Amino acid sequence: MVVHVNTVALSGIETTLVDVQVHIAGGEPAITVVGLPTGSVRESRERIRVAFHALGLRLPAKRITVNLSPADVPKDGSHYDLPIAVGLLVALGVLPADATERALFVGELGLDGSLSPVAGVLPAAVAAVSAGLSSVYVPAKNGPEAAWAEGVDVLAINNLKDLLDHVSGEAVITPTIAKAPLSEDIAGHLDMADVRGQETAKRAIEIAAAGGHNILLSGPPGSGKSMLAARMVGLLPPLAPAEALEVSMIHSVAGMLTQSAGEVGLVTKRPFRDPHHSASSVALTGGGLKAQPGEMSLAHRGVLFLDELPEFPRQVLETLRQPLETGSITISRANKHVTYPARFQLVAAMNPCPCGYFGVQEQASKQCRRAPGCAETYVAKLSGPLLDRFDVQLSVPPVAATDMALPPAKETTADVAARVAAARQIMTARLTGTGLMCNAELGGKALDAACPLPEEARALMTRAAEKYGLSARGYHRVLKVARTIADLAQEADINRTHIAEALSYRGM
Repeated sequence: MVVHVNTVALSGIETTLVDVQVHIAGGEPAITVVGLPTGSVRESRERIRVAFHALGLRLPAKRITVNLSPADVPKDGSHYDLPIAVGLLVALGVLPADATERALFVGELGLDGSLSPVAGVLPAAVAAVSAGLSSVYVPAKNGPEAAWAEGVDVLAINNLKDLLDHVSGEAVITPTIAKAPLSEDIAGHLDMADVRGQETAKRAIEIAAAGGHNILLSGPPGSGKSMLAARMVGLLPPLAPAEALEVSMIHSVAGMLTQSAGEVGLVTKRPFRDPHHSASSVALTGGGLKAQPGEMSLAHRGVLFLDELPEFPRQVLETLRQPLETGSITISRANKHVTYPARFQLVAAMNPCPCGYFGVQEQASKQCRRAPGCAETYVAKLSGPLLDRFDVQLSVPPVAATDMALPPAKETTADVAARVAAARQIMTARLTGTGLMCNAELGGKALDAACPLPEEARALMTRAAEKYGLSARGYHRVLKVARTIADLAQEADINRTHIAEALSYRGM
């Protein structure tokens, strides 16, 4: 008799239903796992053997064959331990044959029969719902995250004995219920009131947050660039339920969800990722042997902050270009291609030159001694196509001593976030049915419909495009920023003033 048990194979956040087939027959004693298993899957034989011994069970001295179907899909991960063990328990008659019907199993076995948490449980539970299964068995620590897959009973177990007791009816496990996500507390974020002066930069940050625009801040050390960037995520609206589920699935595959979401089991705050400038291309894009998500995907629906932008290797920065346009990134390997969402908001900061003081006029002691060649060489590390993808490019001047002496600003993060939320509501109403979330994602017909220009504004855009050599991408990005400025002002139409302010944020 062949026993069938359901589990999944993971490829990014995409899943493939896997039929674990277990067969016991006479012959030389051995356990053979086939179906393109990796080393971690083949090692399950020894973990299961010892775990059964801890339960007082012994595998028969027969030939045991485990087939992971479909056999042409690579199988990787320790989550195959539990479904293989369950298949063996059914084949041995310890569990009834109907124990695996309409159920999916994922989990890593310890040598004492305990179950350890594994990555990718949330996508696995969602796959169980899509397949019409009624229950999913997961390690106890993975229960809260799996419970967010509505339409399936999540049975969180600590060890194999819990599973046996549940099936026999001796100790029935109550399905785990998803806990309500904690509402995002703006007070927990860094406060905009801490920033002294820099009113123009604060305005630019507000516009970028409202429209989801990429922003580049350039200025001397100590001007508040990093301080402003760190406060950006506090201005963004909370994640919508669909966004939270998508972000959580990425963190689940990365093995970070249990730690980042805790007992809630779901990421409820927009991600803020700030990798060091020594990060490699793989660290940003993702990859490795298991094609894990990188910083771009982990920042999905949140902020990716790159401080000291020109200090990143150029080949690393160039990997940003395609995801900034498409909102996704594909990791190619010899035997598979894995695609992760990567719709992040890029916030970058840089000094104008290596010494940091190019253009500073206030103090003779703080002026670049090798200008202008020093600054030109430094900025040349950034390619034109990359710079063209920043909707807002702002020069941040040094903070004046008079500004530092002023009392804290009265306007807090909550005040700015309220205006951002109001603008986002206008965008949501306008973009309903398009699949777009904010103005930065506008393109094609959606851009034309959202950004009609009166004659005066159109004439200004035409003159600016001709004078400064705006590319087609740059032209459209100015329109998107102008649309956001109009939304913040609660105005239905873009006018000449909105276009002029948008142009000023591209250094014009």
